[in-house]
Amino acid sequence: MNSVTGLSLGRIGIGIASLVKPDLVQSTMGTTTTNPLLTQWFGSREVALGAATLLASGGARSSLVLIGMAVDAADAATAYQAVQKELMPRNVGLGFAGVAAGAVLSGLLGLRVKKKVKLTKAEKKALARA
Repeated sequence: MNSVTGLSLGRIGIGIASLVKPDLVQSTMGTTTTNPLLTQWFGSREVALGAATLLASGGARSSLVLIGMAVDAADAATAYQAVQKELMPRNVGLGFAGVAAGAVLSGLLGLRVKKKVKLTKAEKKALARA
């Protein structure tokens, strides 16, 4: 499985958990609230982005990976900022920042993967002559 597919499936899994069990996701993040709305919004975003990326191909897939990388970079920055402002426990916030930064790296690696192209015999001969 390539990194983009794995990342997309991970997004969908986290998104579904956030939609179905927002209280569990919130407690994992070190926060508690009686209003699950923001966690569920997050879940909807993750499911949509993961599914769209899985279904896309070519340039559209690359664009969705870049969008996901931007979202993940913003998540990493805001988690780090939450730690700095003491809004989130240090170990939880830095953990989430690390996971988000890892997702950015995974997206980058996925963009760098090049598919092998099979050349015909005529194309191989033409390249050999060049």
